Amino acid sequence: MNGAKGGAGTAPPQFGLISLLKAGAAQLIVLHHLAFYGPMSDQVRPLLPALIAWLGGPARIAVQVFLVVSGFLVAKSLSPAAAAGLADPLGAIRRRYAKLAPPFMAATLLAAVASSWAGNWMTHSSVSAPATLSQLSAHALLLHGVLGYPSLSAGAWYVAIDFQLYAVAALGVWLAGRVAAGRAMPWLMPVITTLGITLSLLHFNLDADWDNWAPYFFGSYGLGMMAWWASDRRRAPGAVALLLAMAVVPVTAALFLDFRSRVALALVVACLLYLFGRVRTVSAGRAWGVVNGLGRISYSVFLIHFPVCLLVNAAFSRFVPEGPFWQGAGMLLAWGASLAAGAVFFRWVETPLGRLVQLASRGRQRSGLSLPSVLS
Repeated sequence: MNGAKGGAGTAPPQFGLISLLKAGAAQLIVLHHLAFYGPMSDQVRPLLPALIAWLGGPARIAVQVFLVVSGFLVAKSLSPAAAAGLADPLGAIRRRYAKLAPPFMAATLLAAVASSWAGNWMTHSSVSAPATLSQLSAHALLLHGVLGYPSLSAGAWYVAIDFQLYAVAALGVWLAGRVAAGRAMPWLMPVITTLGITLSLLHFNLDADWDNWAPYFFGSYGLGMMAWWASDRRRAPGAVALLLAMAVVPVTAALFLDFRSRVALALVVACLLYLFGRVRTVSAGRAWGVVNGLGRISYSVFLIHFPVCLLVNAAFSRFVPEGPFWQGAGMLLAWGASLAAGAVFFRWVETPLGRLVQLASRGRQRSGLSLPSVLS
């Protein structure tokens, strides 16, 4: 993120609420998968049945936080003032792929190795069959869900959906610019986005057969985009009120017709982003330093936690006595190890891969080729 440099020993200002939301959602996703997949959680369930049931079920809607935050940030990146028009949509999509896919594939390969290793220590449904070349290729193209291949890691579906949603947003901004054709149409993008939210929540999101496709999730993503545009303090109060109404009315109608907790959470997150999403904090204090740090590594934690949790589950299943206290300690160990592995993965995999793609892109640009640089 951009921001003026602070004084000595002070980190650049960051969007504090976004870091807090990403950090909190990442923890819930790790705990959800620990509770859902087991087998450690199966041992802990008799001791804490309500907690394990909640983590294994309802806690999964924390992914809505990532969807709304991603929409908020994509509006900031592609259309910060809700203006129509994008000069190079395919370039933007390639940049997004270059940001998401390399660390995702590195984590996917680690998950395949971890699953093979874990299979030597336990027999459990969370252990995947050996990966095939076609399965790995589908993952590399972020098409594994669409093509019907089993995911090699929990949460792999989200990376593919994030890429689809970004592509939809980029093409939407470009198409709106073509429609506007140079004319001042400041409400075109909000209208298109509201239409997308409405179709998503009143049709696609009601049909689970669409859950491998962007339209199923665009309601939450579009709410994030609307939250960015409505939070622009330069807008007149009447314009802000209209933007809020355009976002809230279809969501309210969708909740009235068929209440979905995931949609309600998306609306709450969008409202929080509207109120506080642009507030910047400096991570000078210890608390904000931790929050911003966890937010910064949240994607790496999201990618790497499943193989880590799988190996800890397998080790505790093979070498540690049964019982809720021993296995509960294993769950806590897996949680902490996931955070540590996420920090290592961010430092030694995600960040270097991003730099390599940037260097390769700049080299091609200097030689006259048109591959764009990596997403900033």
